[in-house]
Amino acid sequence: MKPTFKAQSMQVQVPATSANLGPGFDSLGLALGMHDRYIAQVLDEQVIDVDITGEGADVLARNEKNLVIKSMHKGFEFLGGKPRGIALRALNVIPHTRGLGSSASAIVGGLSLARALVLGGNERMSNDDMLNLANEMEGHPDNVAAAIYGGATIAWQEMQHGHNVALCVQLEVDPRISAVAFVPSTSVATSKARKMLPELISHADAVKNSANAALLVHALQHRPDLLHSATEDFLHQSYRAEAMPASFALLVKLRKAGVAAFISGAGPTVLVLHTGGTEEVEELTRAAGDKFTTKALGLSREGASLI
Repeated sequence: MKPTFKAQSMQVQVPATSANLGPGFDSLGLALGMHDRYIAQVLDEQVIDVDITGEGADVLARNEKNLVIKSMHKGFEFLGGKPRGIALRALNVIPHTRGLGSSASAIVGGLSLARALVLGGNERMSNDDMLNLANEMEGHPDNVAAAIYGGATIAWQEMQHGHNVALCVQLEVDPRISAVAFVPSTSVATSKARKMLPELISHADAVKNSANAALLVHALQHRPDLLHSATEDFLHQSYRAEAMPASFALLVKLRKAGVAAFISGAGPTVLVLHTGGTEEVEELTRAAGDKFTTKALGLSREGASLI
């Protein structure tokens, strides 16, 4: 059934996300209180009109290769067919290639816009459908799950009837928990970071990592006092240290001081989860030094939403 496109423009905001959270490699995600905004309209002319403000404005594609546009096309195809043209305006605040889910925001933003621009789109594309479409584009569901559902999420993939399916559950995060991101000026490509991981780890490390990942689920919901122990990773962070020496040095420094710090996603941003106030953020900022930009963030209880 061919879609009926809405004439008016639609606007969506999508939160930044952090994946892994230490031991939850490729499974745990967290939505952060920093949002990219996208506004789009279907055009009768066969043209792709893209304007970008903010992060990545000087490097991102302004044609059909733009990731938001590609995601909109994927969403429209799922809904029955693409329009002739699209006008897109993006206001980006999420730093790119820093481990804060900028690509997940673009993908989820594009799919959300496609759904919003089709009459009856919400009935024809569920959030679970969106998760699977986003997972196909991103290659792993941790960031996109948090971007869609908000809060903290556990995402995984399994085979159902011969097809790989992405699934997730949402966790209600303890309202006392906030985040601080320490963002360096340097970037690390996710593809490079993944290539640094070993094929095998020791049984002892696997046991410690699985215990911490399980503990982290409980700590996020009910026991923030356990976050420091629960965010210790034995699976991936140390193997990537060479690609982000300043970030790893900060990580080690903060964790020795009892701070629940970890590498956000593939890095190089260091994220801290805490329950303190302004004084604690200021103390953490002093500890980080001048190699990092400090962003004090709340958590986003909501995922992608129309505005």
